[in-house]
Amino acid sequence: MVGRGRGAAKEAQVDMEDLFSKTQIEDMRVSLLGWYGLNRRELPWRLAEDDIEKRTYRVWVSEVMLQQTRVQTVIDYFNRWILKWPTLHHLSQASLEEVNEMWAGLGYYRRARFLLEGAKMIVAEGGVFPKTVTSLLKVRGIGEYTAGAIASIAFKEVVPVVDGNVVRVIARLKAISANPKDSLTVKRFWELAAQLVDPFEPGDFNQGLMELGATVCTPTNPSCSSCPVSDHCRALSISRSDSSLLVTDYPMKGVKIKQRHDFSAVCVLEIVKDEDMSDIHLSDREFILVKRPDEGLLAGLWEFPSVLLDGEANLVTRRKMVDQYLRNNFGLDIRKTCKVVFREHAGEFVHIFSHIRLKIYAELLVVHLKGGMKDEFRKQEREALHWKSVDSNVIPSMGLTSSVKKLLLTDILKFWAVGHCMD
Repeated sequence: MVGRGRGAAKEAQVDMEDLFSKTQIEDMRVSLLGWYGLNRRELPWRLAEDDIEKRTYRVWVSEVMLQQTRVQTVIDYFNRWILKWPTLHHLSQASLEEVNEMWAGLGYYRRARFLLEGAKMIVAEGGVFPKTVTSLLKVRGIGEYTAGAIASIAFKEVVPVVDGNVVRVIARLKAISANPKDSLTVKRFWELAAQLVDPFEPGDFNQGLMELGATVCTPTNPSCSSCPVSDHCRALSISRSDSSLLVTDYPMKGVKIKQRHDFSAVCVLEIVKDEDMSDIHLSDREFILVKRPDEGLLAGLWEFPSVLLDGEANLVTRRKMVDQYLRNNFGLDIRKTCKVVFREHAGEFVHIFSHIRLKIYAELLVVHLKGGMKDEFRKQEREALHWKSVDSNVIPSMGLTSSVKKLLLTDILKFWAVGHCMD
């Protein structure tokens, strides 16, 4: 039963120790494979591909993209990715900036970097995809889930795959109320999934189990009447005999991590060649972009200059911190080395990450470099690795953070038009 005190906890422990019977296993394999054959969604990464290397590559890319991302969102990203890098060898020649640009909007950019690093590693070692879970786990960025998916789907190794959908299906089949995030519970889910996987069609079975969780055994509104394995569902059986319990009580709902509240002042810094704004042209616009560190949140992406704040801050405080940042990082002194042509608060908005609620204060700052500062600034730019100035028409093609794209396409453009008196 679902957690109802010590008794429930003890019962949950007993549930976890149960295994599927031989009869259950055989029946569920037949039922699930039959259901999957009739109901599988036509997705681009499931297209028949005779070339084993290409098929494996497509499975790898799709499974990494699908982690914590909806299928409908992934389809367009996957198609664009395969069009640009149709094979492992094509991807291995890409730059991190190109990969980040293609990945922008999917989140968790470390996954994109691992795809690139993994491709380079495989190509450097001969260009042949590892075929077993054990060998796949040696590839940079490939974990237990992705290794199981590739090995079973592409190479028919009889191994399980456990994602959130599979956890939910198995938790309901066995009425497991233990915390699905607990390490011992996770281990047990893998053991139960390993029991079920079909020895002849492991790839189709694993995809079927994930498909079942995604389309039928959903988190809040499961369609039990159309489930091919409902006869073996202990959660469904319990809910029919005890109205106080629901199928959706399984698995236990995890405790959400409280989001951290951060604050940032972002400066969209534009450098113009002519301080006479009456004759400004699009080709004369140049913006400063800063590259984020290669590790950590949004690694390797480009963004406008920004500073983290200690909390809510007024305009005077924000500008003081931004001005200090510009002096320290670009040698730009608002009073000495450049002339402010236009400066305006452009609004504020909240950007949500999985664990961070970031409030962004944005401003547009247009400057004209004074005399000798032009040559000094260009010298610094040539030597810099973490920032550069780019023409306005180049910005959309770069690997930008989604918050930067939001800035660029909304308030900032409005204020740019006002500041430059454009139509």
